[in-house]
Amino acid sequence: MSLKETMDGDIKQAMLAKKKGELLALRSIKSMILLAETEKGAVGVLTKETEMRLLAKAAKQRKESAELFSKEGRQDLADKENAEHEIIARYLPKSLTEGEVEKELVEIIASVGASSPTDIGKVMGVATKKMAGIADGSLIASLAKKLLTSS
Repeated sequence: MSLKETMDGDIKQAMLAKKKGELLALRSIKSMILLAETEKGAVGVLTKETEMRLLAKAAKQRKESAELFSKEGRQDLADKENAEHEIIARYLPKSLTEGEVEKELVEIIASVGASSPTDIGKVMGVATKKMAGIADGSLIASLAKKLLTSS
């Protein structure tokens, strides 16, 4: 079952249960999916990887917005963003821990033959594709830099 079909079913359930907050979050995800399917150059049906990338992007946006709202003293808006983040996170696979990301990076570095910080581009290209949606890009980048400078 595709993410779009899952969203349709979950939207119906949220409507029947009259869960307005959940309904808003689900509709925003479905909107992102529809936009991605109809954008120029798209093939229509999204791959699992693309769906996970969309969800990760939406989750990251909600998390960053919540942090900004908290800093500015708007706890009401921060709570709304956090609630939406939790709903989006349900559809994401379990995130990798820092140790798991590091282990994956060691394998990737060995497979692409990277040996110095100048090879960061090769490593990041493979790593971001392999860990899309299950690891934060900034964590991948910082660990890759650390591993390449220490080797």
